[in-house]
Amino acid sequence: MNQILRLAVLGLILGCLSREPASVPSPAPILPDDVHWVRNSAEHRAAFIQTYRLATRRLEELARDREPGTWAVVLDSDETVLDNSEYKKELIERGESFAQESWKEWILRQEAPPLPGVVSFLERVHGLGGRIAIVTSRRQELCAATEADLRAHGIPFDIMLCGSESGEKEPHWEQIRRGEAVPELPPLEILVWLGDKIDDFPQLDQSLRHAPEEAFEEFGESYFILPNPMYGSWERNPRE
Repeated sequence: MNQILRLAVLGLILGCLSREPASVPSPAPILPDDVHWVRNSAEHRAAFIQTYRLATRRLEELARDREPGTWAVVLDSDETVLDNSEYKKELIERGESFAQESWKEWILRQEAPPLPGVVSFLERVHGLGGRIAIVTSRRQELCAATEADLRAHGIPFDIMLCGSESGEKEPHWEQIRRGEAVPELPPLEILVWLGDKIDDFPQLDQSLRHAPEEAFEEFGESYFILPNPMYGSWERNPRE
């Protein structure tokens, strides 16, 4: 009897040892600080609301003596109007880096929401009699999907201009000034620019980082910049 019991216990032990260990799900990748800050910080929300409020107050001053329908504001799209941090989060979860194909798929999903403060600002632009021009580096083939995303999220705009052949935005700004952007609109004076990259503003680039404070005099007057720690031309600057 003892021999039978010992054999039974030995069989149970061997059976347990032969089983496959239970699979343990891999922990979700930890978001890097830049994406975490954009998605989850009070500071990010406050910075956007603050900047759009300041831009609204300045625009109210600039538009006071101008005829409605004669002027415009210009905005970049990504990380200025539209929040693409979900795309960045999904890339991290898949262990991938930015690629044109995945970026195209994200844009076609039309799921980028508006950033804090932007809708109220744009509604005020229309209320003051101004036009709204979104000038983006997104490729021309993605313009229709971008427009659909804006409309789906209740983001007002009058002009949508996508990537120029040179990659620069100045040609599009000139189209707006000359009245060539949209057939039904006249030439428009651009009063305010908003963007998240230094090259979203006329004739500016990363060399401005070495300039004296006086070189930044248009910021807070007609230029308003939004924080974007996730990507930009600054990434190519020397790490000094």
